[in-house]
Amino acid sequence: MARNIGAACRRCRRENLKLYLKGDRCYSDKCSFERRAFGPGQHGQARFKKLSDYAVQLREKQKVKSMYGMLEGQFRLTFAKSEMQKGVTGENLLINLERRLDNTIFRIGFASSRNQARQLVRHKHILVNGKKVNVPSFLVSAGDVITIKEKSRANTLLNENLEAVARRGVPSWIELDKDNYKAEIKTLPNREEITMPIQEQLIVELYSK
Repeated sequence: MARNIGAACRRCRRENLKLYLKGDRCYSDKCSFERRAFGPGQHGQARFKKLSDYAVQLREKQKVKSMYGMLEGQFRLTFAKSEMQKGVTGENLLINLERRLDNTIFRIGFASSRNQARQLVRHKHILVNGKKVNVPSFLVSAGDVITIKEKSRANTLLNENLEAVARRGVPSWIELDKDNYKAEIKTLPNREEITMPIQEQLIVELYSK
């Protein structure tokens, strides 16, 4: 399975935005973006020239891809599905990205990062409506109940993540039952609940060229 193995902190610095790719480290003083809030590389502190419209659109797409930990093929396929749905394509795209199982596990608080959430899903620690699901791109629906497999509940890292939920918070479209390692998708997320600074229309314009 292809994956992005580049340095996560460089991606945050490249996009000039904290993308929370490394879990708890992003909330600590060790966060590389906080210590070096300039672009990576030997010319990172130099003043950049004004970007063209295409470059602005491309950077927005790259930022969202990095945020959700996706490769180009996966992202383009998600965009194509979003384009075929009723409604505004950009909003459909963001909602479909939020509905991914790996992102949902991260939002619930079972994992400290989306990368860690993908590992939980791939290693079959996650049940959706009582059935094992090991596909990170699986789209959750309203009414779905997500639980941790019984044998996996003693995992120290998982319990540490749940203890940190109070600091990060849980989105309003998810109801978490921390004591029973269970969460229910009350409703699908809407655009207003996606608070990261994303300009989805730029991505639509890029793919429309």
